[in-house]
Amino acid sequence: MSDLHVKEAGVEDAAVICNVIRTAFAARPRVDPPTAALDESVGSVAAAIERDGGLVCTVDGIPAGALLFADEGNGALALRRVAAVPHFQARGVASAVVGVAEEVAANRGYDDVVLRARSELPATVTFWMRRGYVEVGRDGTSLTLAKALPIELVTRSAHDTQAVGESIAALAQRGDVVLLTGELGAGKTTLTQGIATGLRVRGNATSPTFVISRVHPSLVGGPALVHVDAYRLGGTLELDDLDLDGALDDSVTVVEWGEGIAEGLSANLLRVQIARLRGGDDVSTTPWGMPATAATHAADAQAAADLRTITVTPSGARWVGSGVRSHLTAPVRQTTA
Repeated sequence: MSDLHVKEAGVEDAAVICNVIRTAFAARPRVDPPTAALDESVGSVAAAIERDGGLVCTVDGIPAGALLFADEGNGALALRRVAAVPHFQARGVASAVVGVAEEVAANRGYDDVVLRARSELPATVTFWMRRGYVEVGRDGTSLTLAKALPIELVTRSAHDTQAVGESIAALAQRGDVVLLTGELGAGKTTLTQGIATGLRVRGNATSPTFVISRVHPSLVGGPALVHVDAYRLGGTLELDDLDLDGALDDSVTVVEWGEGIAEGLSANLLRVQIARLRGGDDVSTTPWGMPATAATHAADAQAAADLRTITVTPSGARWVGSGVRSHLTAPVRQTTA
C-alpha cells in the first residue's frame, strides 16, 4: 500500500512545487492561448506560498501533486495551479489535494472555493463538476468554477436548533429548497419551526406526517413556507403528485425525509442533516453557543441527550457568494465573545 500524504507548503517547498506544476501542465493537451502555468518559476511559486500558502502531496515520499492558494476576497479562496504528476494520476492525488484544500479553506474561515478551468479540457471540467463545483462565470474558453463550503454546528437544545433554522431563513430567498434528513426525533421539525419564525409566516410549522404538505403564507410580503414530509412517499412520482412546481418559485420549500426523493426540485439545494450526539462522539465542529469541549463532556444527562450536530451543505451556484458559513457561525461568535 502506498503512503499518500498532503501537507501545507512552506517557502522551502517552492522548488518542488514549481517542478510538479510544470511537469503536470506540460503533459496536458495544448490550448490556445497557452497556459501561463508553464511560466511559473521557483521565485513566483515562493511568493505565492508566502502570500497565501499552498499544498504539496507526496506518494511514498515522491512529489506527486500540488496547488497554490490565492485570496479572492469576498469570502472566497482560489485554488491555483492544481497539479498531479501524470505518473500518479491514477493514485487519487488530485482528489486528495482538493479535499485538503477545502478543509484548509474552511479552517481559515472562507465561505467558498473558486478556480479557473479551460473549456477545451472537458475531462478536467468533469473532474471538478463531480466534486460539486459549478460554473459561475465564463470569459471565452476560461471557466470560473466555484463551490460553497459546508459547515457543521453543534447545538445543545431545541432552542439552539430553532436558532439555526432562523439563521437559514435569513439566507433564504424565493425558490430555495431545503432538504432535511435525520432520524426520527432528531429535530427536523424543530429546525423547520425556526425557519418559519425567521420567514415570519402564518401558522405553526408542525410535523406534516398526516398532511403531507402544508403552505404557510407570509405575514410580511415575503416568501411563503412550503413544508413537506416525504417520509411516506414512495418516490419522485408520488412527490410529483403533490404538484409543488406551482409554488416553488415563490416559496421557500422545506422537505423532511427528502434525500433520494426531492433532489429534482432544484439544482440549488441546501441540504441539512441533523444527528444526535452519542457518548464517545468526537465533537470537532463549530459549536452553537458552547465550546466543543463542553459538548463532549456535558455532565447533565438531559443536556447531553439534547446535543445535535447539524451539517449544512449548499449545492449549486445560488449559494456561491451567499456567505453560508460566515452567516451561520455569526451567532456563535456573538455568544462566545
